Amino acid sequence: MSFPYFLSVLVFSPLLGILILMFVPKTQEATIKLIGFFATLPALILSLFAFFKYRAGTDLADFSYSTSWIQFFGVKGSDESFSINYELAVDGFSLIMIVLTAIITTLSAVAAIYIKKEWKGYFMLFLLLEVGMLGVFAAQNLILFFLFFEITLIPTFFLIGKWGYFEKEKAAFSFLIYNGLGSAILLIVIMVLFAQTGTTNIEGLKEILGSSDYFSDSFKLGLLIALLIAFGVKLPIFPLHSWMLRVHVQAPPAIVMIHSGILLKIGAFGIIRFGIGLFPEQFTSLAVLIAILGVVNLLYGAFLAFVQTDFKMVLAYSSVSHMGIVLIGLAALNEAGIQGAIFQVVSHGLISALLFFLVGVFYERVNTTLLPNLGGLAKGMPLMSGFLLAGAMASLGLPGMSGFVSEFMAFLGLFKEMPIIAAIGVIGIVMTAVYLLRAVLSITYGKANRDFQGVSDIRSIEIFPVVILLALTILIGVYPSVLSQPLQTTLETIMLGIGG
Repeated sequence: MSFPYFLSVLVFSPLLGILILMFVPKTQEATIKLIGFFATLPALILSLFAFFKYRAGTDLADFSYSTSWIQFFGVKGSDESFSINYELAVDGFSLIMIVLTAIITTLSAVAAIYIKKEWKGYFMLFLLLEVGMLGVFAAQNLILFFLFFEITLIPTFFLIGKWGYFEKEKAAFSFLIYNGLGSAILLIVIMVLFAQTGTTNIEGLKEILGSSDYFSDSFKLGLLIALLIAFGVKLPIFPLHSWMLRVHVQAPPAIVMIHSGILLKIGAFGIIRFGIGLFPEQFTSLAVLIAILGVVNLLYGAFLAFVQTDFKMVLAYSSVSHMGIVLIGLAALNEAGIQGAIFQVVSHGLISALLFFLVGVFYERVNTTLLPNLGGLAKGMPLMSGFLLAGAMASLGLPGMSGFVSEFMAFLGLFKEMPIIAAIGVIGIVMTAVYLLRAVLSITYGKANRDFQGVSDIRSIEIFPVVILLALTILIGVYPSVLSQPLQTTLETIMLGIGG
């Protein structure tokens, strides 16, 4: 059974919420909040439907759709034309990312309870951002991918700059400049490929680039390096990370959940889908360099997280560190490593969204995230402190949680290929436990510099996102085949491309 319009409905379903909000007076805040939340549910329901249909045996090709869109005549000659099709399709990896996006967006809509002003404008931008994120993972050609990629930038800029904290404008412009430069580099690569091959279809490009007729190996290597820079800004790869620290500190909790949980993962998705997918031989030649960059990310983020006094900065540097594990897994270029990298993308998306949501909860109570001012929080917020400790355990890779599976597979893959580099990287894993336990124990059981007895513990509406995110991290930790089974075809395709 074919579902040709399924992905289009899924991707653009949040626009229905935007359309409804246009006719709701901005003074009706309760109505706007409900519409904003419920508008995220169609994408969640549809993505889960596709996921379970796939696990039941449905061919993902049944969800694909392609139709003529734009044509350029006379580009290379009077009788030739270049065409860009509207193409949506998914494989196991992109379907998982769509499900992850839908889940975190819905839970982030709950976190929007902390927004204090202009709900209507906030949710219209919020839902537009969801369209961009869903489209990025469903796009089957580079032009469409780029358009959806750009759609994510504008609403994120305004959501940070309008509803963020004290230095929100600086963080928003830093985000826009760095990501805008990355987009410019990505666009150059896309235009070169389009001009030389006449197509931007991803599968078509794989076939064309597999031959040596269009580009020399050195030119392919140059295109790959450009892609690594473009997506390295998004991931981020050291030293292209400073903008991300500002965003994690200054953006409102709901947007940080999306930013750390999804937007950063577009960088990893791009490296896997286009870096390894289009230029497997050249990626293999850079494997050692990528492994070193991964270890640098891991160690740099871990050591900087250890010396921070602001819990938001601890988590921001932790994100830098954990993205190093993605690079380590990819550099291994074997099935264990690449699977570990993809698991890390999903795992960190869930865990970082959980931790930043919890940060938002206690910031609303005590109006600070400085570690010296948060000691003894367990006395006034015992349930909240327990959830925070559970989130930290997941992040440091406790067995039985998703972080352990992803880190174990990524390092297993690298130890097979580059044992010395992998051994150095293990220091970062040890440091992760050190800085997270130091921060969390300081917050919960450290010396109390203020009285938290009158502070209310986590509420029922706040427990809802926390329980779901924790349950998913445990599910992946104890039953990893929930991800590995859908990823099998994707991994086989990647391994075939790199000759594995």
